[in-house]
Amino acid sequence: MSNEHNSSGDNQLDALLTALPSVAAIVSRLRFKQVALLTALDEQGSLHKAAEIMHMTQPAATKALHELESALGVTLFDRSPRGIEATEMGRCVIRYARVLQSDISNLRDELQGMLTGQGGRLSIGTIMGAAPLVTRALARLREVQPEVSIEITEDTSARQLVLLDQGRIDLMIGRSSVSSQPQLYNYEMLRGEPMCIVTGLDHPLATAQKVRFQELMSSSWILYSSNMPMRIWIEHEFKLEGLKVPGNVIETASPFVTVTLLAQSNMVAVMPLDIAHFFAAKRMLCILPAHLKTRIEHYGIVSRKNATLSSIGKMFINILRQQN
Repeated sequence: MSNEHNSSGDNQLDALLTALPSVAAIVSRLRFKQVALLTALDEQGSLHKAAEIMHMTQPAATKALHELESALGVTLFDRSPRGIEATEMGRCVIRYARVLQSDISNLRDELQGMLTGQGGRLSIGTIMGAAPLVTRALARLREVQPEVSIEITEDTSARQLVLLDQGRIDLMIGRSSVSSQPQLYNYEMLRGEPMCIVTGLDHPLATAQKVRFQELMSSSWILYSSNMPMRIWIEHEFKLEGLKVPGNVIETASPFVTVTLLAQSNMVAVMPLDIAHFFAAKRMLCILPAHLKTRIEHYGIVSRKNATLSSIGKMFINILRQQN
């Protein structure tokens, strides 16, 4: 009975895969207005409102959606009296629709930059620890391409990957390993990220010559969110010391929030050493002489696979390699 059930399931899967149109068939039937309609439907949750935004009649919008679902061979939205909601397949297609729209927008910006001699546009994501390297590379890029327009986003690798998937950034400096599907990205390792423990200048241990982890257990901690590389690393450090991670932590990826909290309390935090040196030089925090037994995972250059970077993007990567 079990074998018959498995065989039936396999046959159904084979039938679904066989029914999925080829790439050539999808391309021949896909129109950019359908792509724009998809994102409008996702944002509005209503066929009527999406049609208004697209300057279409509702019957025309309905027809366009049916044509797109027919071209892809899958149902993209569930309809109900309350409106429409993307199916699992629909959410996947919407994600790629946003990437397509973003790529078209970037294409136009780059062409406009080339025509006007303004050097084009580059959007970059970076984790906190890579910020010093990224800013040095960007300063060099501006020297050779002074007219280039640059946007920088600083956040965790996980959130940067979402922006990369959506086409909102061209590339990121971080870790693709935090993704459940790291094979979707190109990754080029750059460097390690030495870590340290920091406090405010008025912390009782700020002037100590040596600090043991046990001495920090009475302090409240500022840490990255759970499952992030920096959090996993510090939890491992606690484990090596035979200690449990304190339960009353404040979670943030913002260096500004971290420094502000340290200045107003006796809290301690984990911070990339390069970032800590910058704030310590400005007398905004103190780096504790605490021995750390392990190192955090390296970070690198991450981009979408099969995505073509602009000439400015390639130039920036070459400068990063030279700065590294």
